[in-house]
Amino acid sequence: MIDTRPLFPRERGLLVDLLADLDRDEWSAPTVCPGWDVHDVAAHVLHDYTRRLSGGRDGHRGPPFAQGEALADFIHRTNGEFVAVARHFSPELMVDQIAHLGPQLDALWAGTDLDGPADLDIPWASDARPAPAWLDLAREYTEFWVHQQQIRDAVGRPGADGPDLAGPVTDAFTRALPKALAGLERPDGTSVEIEVQGAAGGVWTVAADQGRWGIGRGHAPDPAARVVIAQDDFWRLATRGIGPDEARGRAGGGGDAGLWEAATALVAVIR
Repeated sequence: MIDTRPLFPRERGLLVDLLADLDRDEWSAPTVCPGWDVHDVAAHVLHDYTRRLSGGRDGHRGPPFAQGEALADFIHRTNGEFVAVARHFSPELMVDQIAHLGPQLDALWAGTDLDGPADLDIPWASDARPAPAWLDLAREYTEFWVHQQQIRDAVGRPGADGPDLAGPVTDAFTRALPKALAGLERPDGTSVEIEVQGAAGGVWTVAADQGRWGIGRGHAPDPAARVVIAQDDFWRLATRGIGPDEARGRAGGGGDAGLWEAATALVAVIR
């Protein structure tokens, strides 16, 4: 379990300070998100705040799926619709709304039973329906943290990447490894070790057991494959800021080629 609830106000405080300090040109800077500038990414964060409060606190169902629409398509469509409307919002208004609504999210999640059912599924990490609430909140924290990093990258202002704030992001994204290895049959006890290098890194082991892969922290005694990757490359791979081929060119390790390649293709977002 990862309890990210104490981190939300700290991450948000740094985001608000960052956004409040940007000039108009910086708000228009392009980001790694295709077609989105800094203003659009900030609007997407605001959309997440409003969506989680409306659904989780107020029980509002929101718009339905279009006929035959897949989950990823629904998410991309509704995200794009909000961002398009939010282009009418001033930067000052968006900063004000993020600062105003964020504490309301903190209050909502403070009373969450972390072992209880999540409001949203996390298909890249869990087949459970519903997933546990702690995993949903950890995923939401990674969402906010990653978007702040994308804004920082766009305007050349590094920060918010120390072990206290970034470490739980790394930990959460490793939960995508069992799904990345799913379908690869290996004898029970076969393990893959991943070492994420950096202050926010660590070592995790994924092991085969009765046709499934499970994950834990620490070294494997004799891993069939080993991945060594920098923390910045790891979170960018997980969110497809860089692709698997680029990540593999930067990663080290080796062993079972099929396991190594699958581990370096993990994805921790809905695409």
